[in-house]
Amino acid sequence: QVQLVESGGGLVQPGGSLRLSCAASGFTLDYYAVGWFRQAPGKEREGVSCIPSISRSDFSTYYAESVNGRFTISRDNAKNTVYLQMNSLKPEDTAVYYCAARTRYSSTCLDLGYGMDYWGEGVLVTVSS
Repeated sequence: QVQLVESGGGLVQPGGSLRLSCAASGFTLDYYAVGWFRQAPGKEREGVSCIPSISRSDFSTYYAESVNGRFTISRDNAKNTVYLQMNSLKPEDTAVYYCAARTRYSSTCLDLGYGMDYWGEGVLVTVSS
């Protein structure tokens, strides 16, 4: 069964940290670019961060301007998992966070959001005091 499962969401105070996980089953995440997206109530989905496949590591990771310097994306190939470490969280980071993976359209982070092969169901992150 091919799937992506996000975990690690929850309620955190402003300035706090969370680490989201995106675990793959049924396929090897190494060969996929993996992106994190979020959608806040009443807003469009936006790309937050992306890490290219291991074969395209000459391409850069991607961070949206709004999270650059606060969020860090990484892989654990042995665990077939991609992480999003989120620090210095702000109320405007509140959203449902999704991970998605692609390899057929591109295994880089260019044109993030296009041609994603698999999507997770999302996890809620709430930043509030």
